[in-house]
Amino acid sequence: MLKTAPISTENFFKQSLKKVKLSEDRKQLLNTISEKVAAAYTKHGIVNLNFICTHNSRRSQLGQVWAFYAAHFFNLHINSFSGGTEVTAFYRNTVKTLQKVGFDFQLADFSHQNPKYLISFKGSKKTILGFSKRFDNIENCTPFIAITTCNNADKNCPFIPTALERFHLPFEDPKTSDGTSEQTATYLKTNLQIAAEVYFIFDKIKKLLA
Repeated sequence: MLKTAPISTENFFKQSLKKVKLSEDRKQLLNTISEKVAAAYTKHGIVNLNFICTHNSRRSQLGQVWAFYAAHFFNLHINSFSGGTEVTAFYRNTVKTLQKVGFDFQLADFSHQNPKYLISFKGSKKTILGFSKRFDNIENCTPFIAITTCNNADKNCPFIPTALERFHLPFEDPKTSDGTSEQTATYLKTNLQIAAEVYFIFDKIKKLLA
């Protein structure tokens, strides 16, 4: 078992939006995503979100994990998945930054190239399986709403036939800090940013469905 830090996931999530400043353009995009998800939820009673980035190793994984948490926090029937245009691995620094805010990672299948983790948090009644895969992997339920999180994925995936909707929500790649003294802080900053924006989306969805 990989060690988990004793930081409250709930507190980190609830405080995230207060610590992150969003531009009006960004809020408008997040509102549009929320409205489309809420409309699909009203129609189907459940929604699948698929966070997509080139390597499915950092930002898309953070999106999936925080959406998994948000569905529990807001009591919504929203499933979260992630994928890439290439298969690499759930990058170790991404795992570490999620562990620092209370997520628990259990090795489900060890592989030097692409290990699989069962991910949970305090109070969760279920887990999600985290590993790098293509966006159209069989593990990703369809139909889904696609949210691309990096520019490369936006360019490489101009058409996703199984997507009900597709939105481009880019985040800065923390990869630039790998191997530097800024590594931990940079990953935590990206972690916080994605948590905040997922909170914004899910909070709006909950209000639209009320």
